[in-house]
Amino acid sequence: MPAITQQIADFSVKLRYEDLPDEVVFQVKRFLLDSIGCAFGGWDTEDVQIQMDLHRNMAGKEEAIVMVGGTRMPMNHAALMNSLLIRALDYNDIYWEEDPSHPSDIIPAALSPADALSRSGRDVITAIALAYEFEQRMCEFAHPGIRERKWHHATLTGFVSPIVAGKILDLTVDQMVQAIGISGSHCCTLGAVTAGKLTNMKNTVDPMAVQSGVLAAQLAKAGYSGPEHVIDGKEGLVDTFGPEFELELMTRDLGKDWRILRCSMKAFAAEALTHSPITAVLKIVRDNQLKPEDIAEIRVKTVARAADILSDPSKYKPTSKETADHSLPYCLAAAVVDDMVTPAQFKDEKLKDPRIWSLLPKIKVEAEPEFEKLFPRLKATEVSITTTRNNKHTVRVDYPKGDYRDPMTEEELLDKFDSMVLDKTGQKKRDEMVDRTMNLEKEKDICEFMQKMTK
Repeated sequence: MPAITQQIADFSVKLRYEDLPDEVVFQVKRFLLDSIGCAFGGWDTEDVQIQMDLHRNMAGKEEAIVMVGGTRMPMNHAALMNSLLIRALDYNDIYWEEDPSHPSDIIPAALSPADALSRSGRDVITAIALAYEFEQRMCEFAHPGIRERKWHHATLTGFVSPIVAGKILDLTVDQMVQAIGISGSHCCTLGAVTAGKLTNMKNTVDPMAVQSGVLAAQLAKAGYSGPEHVIDGKEGLVDTFGPEFELELMTRDLGKDWRILRCSMKAFAAEALTHSPITAVLKIVRDNQLKPEDIAEIRVKTVARAADILSDPSKYKPTSKETADHSLPYCLAAAVVDDMVTPAQFKDEKLKDPRIWSLLPKIKVEAEPEFEKLFPRLKATEVSITTTRNNKHTVRVDYPKGDYRDPMTEEELLDKFDSMVLDKTGQKKRDEMVDRTMNLEKEKDICEFMQKMTK
């Protein structure tokens, strides 16, 4: 039986743009547009600016552009920066089955090499489809997921990003196998980056795994080798992390059951498991016209991992954006106070808002065993708000706005995009960015496209 990496590489190398269903192409462009918006929104964050200052001082070939700012640098560095821009606000897409992940983190593994090598829009669309296909399959094939085993999902990204970059670099099947082995053998990421008080690394481990994949593809192209059985061999991923892994899921119905059609967008700029509770809280507050001072208690029933990771003691005293956007109490309090949860709710001045802090002790979060049984098929939550007049309002939500079963409309997607882009570009350039993205298959040279994705 060929190694799993051999089967994955064989499919990936043979895949052509013409093989993609129209709906897959359309969804690739929607997720790309959403990601470009997130990149513009992420430009002013601390982690992006620290990394940009560092990379500006590095010598290197000016191969690929960094979105928003326009600096050119080696393709693997540009991939890191573009991925970090997309990731910085925690506002990009989400797929959560056995494991969570943000497949759009990997989009720069296609964009930056394509920019450097003047590949076409069709080449990029095909590579992005592969990013979603294999990242989402890797979110499904471990039982329980690796996050439940205390490892971070950037571990998975390290196996997928070389496939995406390798497609753009036009690797052979054997070279792609080597690239997966090179990157996957050193990218396992500790869950500590999202446990307790969070740091800049929360946003950075996935971009580093993307950079690793681009470098691995470059090395494989040059003749470097990596372990072929990095997933299914002795002391590979499955042997080291196991049991249980459903290996056949990685290749079952490839080219027929496209995973991107089941990926979701974020309607709120926060960790994914906050979204159903936010959806429920906003419904109660809006339907009953409640103000912060009307609320005596907010009680949330949710899945165990949300109660554990998003509601530990540090999340009731968030002092940084990274902790606040992974704090269920903070996100709910901000939703009540501001009637929204956008990047604005995580700016430094907002983190000190006394109205938000006054609500935090009133928010109680508990694990609900019934919801645990339904997860991840449903992202169920129940929120009860008791008012100062002792009225009680309860809402159950099975999945949030933005889920593929309740997708964002084109108008909602553009509203989200505009909230992060318009103030940096103006209307004329914004319109050109949207038009070129949604007609990406017509681009002959992605270098020209990327030049337009700057301020």
